[in-house]
Parts: sequence; C-alpha cells; structure tokens
Amino acid sequence: MNKTEEFMMYIEEAIAKHLPRAQETDPRQALITSMRYSLLNSGKRIRPILTLAFCELCDGDAQSAVDFACAIEMVHTYSLIHDDLPCMDNDVLRRGKACNHIVYGEAIALLAGDALLTKAFELVMSANLSAEKRVAAAEILARFSGAAGMIGGQCIDLQSSQQELTMETLKQMDMGKTVALISAACQMGCVAAGADETVQKAALAYAEGIGMAFQIQDDILDVIGSKEELGKSVGADQANQKKNYVSLLGLEQAKALVKSYTEQAIHALNFAGEKANYLKELAENLSKRRH
Repeated sequence: MNKTEEFMMYIEEAIAKHLPRAQETDPRQALITSMRYSLLNSGKRIRPILTLAFCELCDGDAQSAVDFACAIEMVHTYSLIHDDLPCMDNDVLRRGKACNHIVYGEAIALLAGDALLTKAFELVMSANLSAEKRVAAAEILARFSGAAGMIGGQCIDLQSSQQELTMETLKQMDMGKTVALISAACQMGCVAAGADETVQKAALAYAEGIGMAFQIQDDILDVIGSKEELGKSVGADQANQKKNYVSLLGLEQAKALVKSYTEQAIHALNFAGEKANYLKELAENLSKRRH
C-alpha cells in the first residue's frame, strides 16, 4: 500500500463512521442520504490527504489528524453541492454523477450542504486532540472557508460572468475559491502535529503554489478535457462568458503558470529534505492531471 492509498483508507473509514446510513424510519433520512450521496462519491480527497500529509511531515501521527481531514472534506463537499445549484452555476454533473439537487431536489441539497458545514465544525471541536489544537483548527477552517476565503472567492466568480476580469481580480478569486481551503487543509495538519509558525508559513506557500496550479490546470482542462475524463461538464466558463487563465493568457502561458506555481510549492518544502518527498511528488502529479 502506497502513502496515498494509506491516507485514503484512513479518510474513507472515518467519513463512513461519522456519517452512517439513516434508519428507514428516521424522518431525516432524505437529508442524511443526500449528504452521503455527495460526501461518499469518491472525489480525489486532495484536501484531507494534505491535512494528513502535513501532520506527518511535522512528525505527527497522521491518524490523529483524521477528524480534521474529514472536516475539510465536508466543507469542500458542501461548497460543491451549493456551487452546482441553479442559483449558482446551475450544473447537472459532478464527479461523474448527477448533481445532488438533480437527485434530491434543491431544498434537500441546500440543507445537505448546510448540514455538512455544521458537521465539519462538530468534528473539529470533538477531535481527540488538545483543546488548544481544536480551537486553532476551528479558527483556521472558519477563516479560510468564509467571506475572506472560499465563499468570498465564489462571490467574485458569480459576479465575473460577462464582465472584464483583470489578472489581479482573477487571482483574488482563485485564492479564495480554490487556494483558501487547500491552505486550511495544510495548516490544520500542521496544527494537529503542533508545528511552529515557521512551518505553517511554509505550508501556506506550498498551498498557494499547489492551489493556484490546480485551479489553472482546471481552466486548461475545461478547454481541452472531456466530460468522461473529468466527471463534470466542460466548457462551462466559455458558456457562461467567464474569464479564466486560458482566455486571458492563452493555453501555452497558462501551462507555464502551472509549472511556475508547482515549482513554488516544491521550493517551499525544501527545508524538510527527504521528509517532503511525498508532498513534492503530489504537487508534480497534480500539475499533470487529466481529471
């Protein structure tokens, strides 16, 4: 079993434990089934993997951070459910399956997202770690997922349709929409291991590099990828007349930016020597992904 498989095993077991099936007689069955539908729909689990990997990098026990990792994945999944709603991106396909609201209706999908967000903070605050670590992780998750982070980035994204977008605003959007939760994932792993402020700053630099590279590669795949490979609709930005790195810079310059941000991520972890090899390889692999 390689490192990614090991981390995935920890994550999937914990997620299934924290969100068991509802009894048929439970009046909340539709809600819980809807939550499970999206959360257990085997995404790449990049964010929770980063939490476990940074905990291990900082000489912590990866399994001690698994509740933090699950919390990150719950926040990410809630954001996807809401992002796909008709009032947002109005999408129909996510991770190769019909979007949550297509299956369960808009009202239940909205509540499923709300419930996953709330459950995430319950997990952080009940994790088997010190009160100091739990509070620090909760603050990080709240800050990076809120108006100054992911939700703020989504707001800019919604307002960018049919508007001229500068490179500066585009980066601000992606630092919120994509990089923020990745930053939270990395930092929460550091917190679980009790890492110092210097390491947390390095984690932020890595997160910016890997997050921006991931988003720009997403923009590239939205142009050259296929629905079958990606498991979601392609050409969405063009259809919605939204600017992205490909439309602003062209395909080749966008690819060069992916390379540059990936190098930033790798360089940020040079201080850790061979201990950082897994995270460096992860950055390289994500920069070349096709889905």
